[in-house]
Amino acid sequence: MEKVTIKDIAREAGVSITTVSRVLNKKEEGMSKETREKVLRVIEKVNYQPNQLARSLVTKRSKMLGLIVPNISNPFFPELCRGAEDEANKSNYSLIICNSDDQSEKEENYLRLLKEQQVDGILLSSKDQLSQTSKIQLQESKTPFIIFDRGEESNQHPGVFLDNEKGGYLAGQHLIQLGHTQIACLTGPTNINNSQKRLAGFQRALKEASIELPESFILTGDFQMDTAHRIAREFLPNNTVTAIFACNDLMACGIYQAAHEIGIQIPEQLSIIGFDDIPLITALIPKLTTIRQNTYEMGRKAIELLINEIEHKPSEGVIFEPTLVVRESTKKIN
Repeated sequence: MEKVTIKDIAREAGVSITTVSRVLNKKEEGMSKETREKVLRVIEKVNYQPNQLARSLVTKRSKMLGLIVPNISNPFFPELCRGAEDEANKSNYSLIICNSDDQSEKEENYLRLLKEQQVDGILLSSKDQLSQTSKIQLQESKTPFIIFDRGEESNQHPGVFLDNEKGGYLAGQHLIQLGHTQIACLTGPTNINNSQKRLAGFQRALKEASIELPESFILTGDFQMDTAHRIAREFLPNNTVTAIFACNDLMACGIYQAAHEIGIQIPEQLSIIGFDDIPLITALIPKLTTIRQNTYEMGRKAIELLINEIEHKPSEGVIFEPTLVVRESTKKIN
């Protein structure tokens, strides 16, 4: 069966090729409702599928967006990707999702790939700081881009971020209000800005309450469950802490596992608070107290800003507010 062209549609509908093109590109200003509906009926009848490549040559738009995330295996990112995809689809964009594995080289390779695919814009959650090569690539391609979730360049480019310092502060305040004074913190990688800010907020809360946080109680993790499990297995038997703030929910899961193996009861002997409120934690018993960030809405808003950039509309960066979600894993000291 031969491929249907816009010439065939124009002939069938009794209109010009230009009229069909205007309907396909949603530029029907001045066109009668009857003409538009007649063209649409023919398009539906013949099941016409436009050639996106050919259309992009005319419109200078591919209707594709790129999304680079650092670690798709972290349950935080799929929810963010879903928000981004839903918003992109609402505006008739397709989304190409790339996973950099927190590696600058992979990030640079994906930027080259997205340029070759002629995407209209890029959402970028960098390892934490754009490499010099990535900066050059973005400058030379002149492709609009938005930074989200991570990135030290947040003060230089519009983006979507969370107030991570406030999130850490809320976690510290909650444990203090429950009467805890022997508190540890399991951080993410020290070279990631989000991790640094969560710890800084937590330290601020403790300092305001005149509670000491010894260096030995600041444990360096990597946002991964296995590492958190190993660290907690080594730390918990030899220390008298009554509470731990895990700087993401995956690490909180690792602490749960270690506490169970050691025979430490949560929250009777150890209160745990996490960060993110990922769907995975609904399976934890007792249910995890955590700091929630609205990842779906962050992904959706990032796409909204990116499309504004593409269409040369005003766009300002957005900082989302975290909220404390109190469940069963934290308890008042008797």
